[in-house]
Amino acid sequence: MARAALGLGVRDLAKAAEVSPDTIARFERGEELRASTIEAIRKALETHGIQFLEGGQVATGPGVAVGSKS
Repeated sequence: MARAALGLGVRDLAKAAEVSPDTIARFERGEELRASTIEAIRKALETHGIQFLEGGQVATGPGVAVGSKS
């Protein structure tokens, strides 16, 4: 969702996060990844302007809201 909002391709995000395109695909499928890999992807998205939001926060630009799991 965040990658698509930015118009980034899988290879673009992979390069920015310094991971393989396969790792991005695995992440998007919801497969389990190391915390450090997820953090690298998050930082790359934030560098491109994505804001990760939690309960009640409001974005000032492109944002991704994280809902609570029930």
